[in-house]
Amino acid sequence: MTASQPPDVVARPTDVTEALAETFPLAAVVVGADADRAVTELYSAHYRSLVRLAALLVRDLGTAEEVVQDAFVAMHGGWHRLRDNEKALAYLRQSVVNRSRSVLRHRLVVDRNVPVPSTGRSPCSSGRP
Repeated sequence: MTASQPPDVVARPTDVTEALAETFPLAAVVVGADADRAVTELYSAHYRSLVRLAALLVRDLGTAEEVVQDAFVAMHGGWHRLRDNEKALAYLRQSVVNRSRSVLRHRLVVDRNVPVPSTGRSPCSSGRP
């Protein structure tokens, strides 16, 4: 409080940094940085093994890489909900398995609904003269 302000006026931030600090508490910034660091470490250490797991399940390397990337992105987004950081790898593995199963279910649905190619003949003709 300065001498020119009345005693009952609350001081408002005048600097951009002060305004951001009020808007976004430090705890949220620290948690975000913690999530970045933790997910980066997990990615470095376990990406290849998780891709191998997904490839074993979906039998396609490109799809397996997408499944693992999606699992890492989802975990990063929900890091604050993870109760025990020590179980992050188990969470990732389960996420990869679940996402792989979803891919397989999707493939089954697509295969069931493949349109039957037409032969160009009318249904009544048997092809005999």
